[in-house]
Amino acid sequence: MKWKNQVEFEVFGNYALFTDPLTRVGGEKCSYPIPTYQALKGILESIYWKPTIIWYIDELRVMNPIHSYTHGIRTLKYHSSGKDSSDLFNYTYLRDVRYQVRAHFEWNERRTDLINDRNENKHFLITQRMIKKGGRRDIFLGTRECQGYVTECKFGEGKGYYDDVSIPFGIMFHGFTYPDEIDANSDSDYLEVRFWNAVMRNGYIKFIRPNECTITRVIRKMEIKKFDINNFSGLNEFSEGGELNGVDV
Repeated sequence: MKWKNQVEFEVFGNYALFTDPLTRVGGEKCSYPIPTYQALKGILESIYWKPTIIWYIDELRVMNPIHSYTHGIRTLKYHSSGKDSSDLFNYTYLRDVRYQVRAHFEWNERRTDLINDRNENKHFLITQRMIKKGGRRDIFLGTRECQGYVTECKFGEGKGYYDDVSIPFGIMFHGFTYPDEIDANSDSDYLEVRFWNAVMRNGYIKFIRPNECTITRVIRKMEIKKFDINNFSGLNEFSEGGELNGVDV
């Protein structure tokens, strides 16, 4: 499906760690073979984000072969006694990753306090500029130590390693559902975790929407953060979008 505010970009890096929560017990970390929906959403939010919009990941294309790399990491253990120690854990990363991503944004209907910031052209054009510049903030491929890079691309162009291969990945972590991103008619104030059954077909992975995930679990109660003129610049001054002291709002 082609969305009006759809963007396409390529993200790549030397290493990635899209952590499988099942492997975190005891300090070990092992990456999923592909990025999670939440990781890709985080990359887009590093490119450009405002609480007025919600990014939805439509599709992912895996361009490079899936290679793993295990590295010993020494982590510090802090004790109340002041005598710190360390442990050695194995982290399994992905190596030499490259993906094409297609996504779009929709209004956050629960953010009625930001209705004056709903200017489609403004947010879309700013996102396009930020993709050209490589993002507003640093791009991370799952974790802080895995630096990523973003560039423009036409989704589907070029040859991918798995263009003739289909792989089922089974049940995977999909993402977190925050109270301020739930349907506007919902009164839920809980943080939830979602899972889904991931399948790659000829190198492409089509993500389902968050509300289509049938495997969910409540994590904890969470309040919605309030935004007003004190912590959201340009909210009243630029109801149609614009610049404040030369900065896009």
